[in-house]
Amino acid sequence: MAEKLAKYIDHTLLKPEATKEQMEKLCTEAKEYGFYSVCVNPTWVKEAAKQLVDSDVEVCTVIGFPLGATTTEVKAFETKDAMENGATEVDMVINVGQLKAGAYEAVEEDIRAVVEAANDKALVKVIIETSLLTEEEKVKACKLAVKAGTDYVKTSTGFSTGGAAASDIRLMRETVGPNIGVKASGGVRDRETALAMIEAGASRIGASSSVAIVKED
Repeated sequence: MAEKLAKYIDHTLLKPEATKEQMEKLCTEAKEYGFYSVCVNPTWVKEAAKQLVDSDVEVCTVIGFPLGATTTEVKAFETKDAMENGATEVDMVINVGQLKAGAYEAVEEDIRAVVEAANDKALVKVIIETSLLTEEEKVKACKLAVKAGTDYVKTSTGFSTGGAAASDIRLMRETVGPNIGVKASGGVRDRETALAMIEAGASRIGASSSVAIVKED
């Protein structure tokens, strides 16, 4: 069970005070427990890629994080820079304010710019920040992400007012269908919660408590 569950997990370290030593420990744990990826801030991508060069662990980073309020051009540049440094997955934050204002074309173009920058060479996950959205806005955000060509939709940054909820995962899965990934992130700290997210339709889990989750009896 632990090995199977580990393959759902992006082993995450996104705290601003994270050190090189902590990042190296994250990579060591990812290799030891067989997590799908490590998810680190852009500043650590190059080092993480070096640490994981001889492993099957992917290198994930975040774009426009955590607010989503940087310009589209900056998000596209961040994506290209991250890939040049060794990132194979990017988790971008939508422009939440534009979504809530009904500027849907701008939101879609923002996502599409990252998808095009990734150019099928890096997996793109779109963070919609569910805690800030109404049910209707969650559905709209997911539809815009799919229309823009994303590979995944993701619940949360973990830095806002709330994290993943199984009800949101179900809604997102129903909205995007079976062929787009759904990532539950934010507040997933134990095995019971992780399994509930998977049961609700999550195909990936973002967690900083990953080791504790897979080591639970």
